[in-house]
Amino acid sequence: MSARATKDVWDRLTNLVLIRFLLLFAVGWAGLRLLQYFETVIVVFTIAAIVAFLLSYPVKWLRRFLPHGAAVGVVFLLGFLVIGGLTVTVGVTLLSQGQQLIDSVTEFVNALAPLSERVENFLRERSLQVNLRVVEEQLRNQALAGVVSSLAVLQIFLTNLLNFILIMVIAFFMLLDGKKLWTLMLKVIPRHLHKRLTVIVERNFLGFFQGQIVLMLFLVTSTFIVLLILQVKFPLILAVLVGIFDLIPGIGAAVGIGLISFIVLAQNVWLAVKVLLACIVLQQIQDNIIYPRIMQNSLNIHPVVVFFALLVGARAAGLLGIFIAIPLAGVFINWFEIDEMKGDAELTTET
Repeated sequence: MSARATKDVWDRLTNLVLIRFLLLFAVGWAGLRLLQYFETVIVVFTIAAIVAFLLSYPVKWLRRFLPHGAAVGVVFLLGFLVIGGLTVTVGVTLLSQGQQLIDSVTEFVNALAPLSERVENFLRERSLQVNLRVVEEQLRNQALAGVVSSLAVLQIFLTNLLNFILIMVIAFFMLLDGKKLWTLMLKVIPRHLHKRLTVIVERNFLGFFQGQIVLMLFLVTSTFIVLLILQVKFPLILAVLVGIFDLIPGIGAAVGIGLISFIVLAQNVWLAVKVLLACIVLQQIQDNIIYPRIMQNSLNIHPVVVFFALLVGARAAGLLGIFIAIPLAGVFINWFEIDEMKGDAELTTET
């Protein structure tokens, strides 16, 4: 930077500019504190809004045949029947297989102790002092923590009935009077920008969550079929674990595939290799064939911005922040038209 440019920067750094920066910092800090204080309320209403967003499509389709209130009622009744049936059948099976899976992984990790001792003795004979017990302990803790935390999320989802009912009730009323609530929120911005913001939010949020659900269902279903064909134990819980991690944008699917491959390693080494290769093929099909078709009209964000948004979202709002960080970043980028933060596809089409 030249001396002239440096001087211009210091000339612009007036007291008023400093006060504005400090005020922005204070507002941001206060916003994070409020977010942490009202975390439960924000989580419930955010999830309810997402559910209402997703259910708005079948409601719009049914409105061609039924009044709005009746369409909302039919969609929610069918939703409760489907979720209730899945909870009773699939949920109980998942919890049962999950406990057996934890026991299997524990036995496998404990069985690594004699192997590590043999490797240490082999290296000692060649004058190499290596302590593999630390690595073994870290491996045991990380493996068990990954499986247990994933199953804990699943168990909370299946057993936290009160919050689930509250979320569905709020989502029901959001669907009934969604337009009024959205119009109330839009009053904070000028009237001529209402339509633009509505389109941006709908494209980023609806497109992202619908796309993630479709991608997760594809990966869960295809992984479950592959595991059944390969005769892997606990195919349902392993497929669901992959699906849970796949909901995390960026590296979620890779982490899930690596985790279940390690778990299958307890059954057979060659079987784990086959599972790993098959899941990598499925992930490539998902990322290169299905993902572009689903997300072509919704999100288009540079990968670096994606990871930055994920880290900021996780720090600011935990698990909820991870899931809503990407669509929020998409809204921010499209609203301010920051082309440098967009992916290569959109830049290519515009040029």
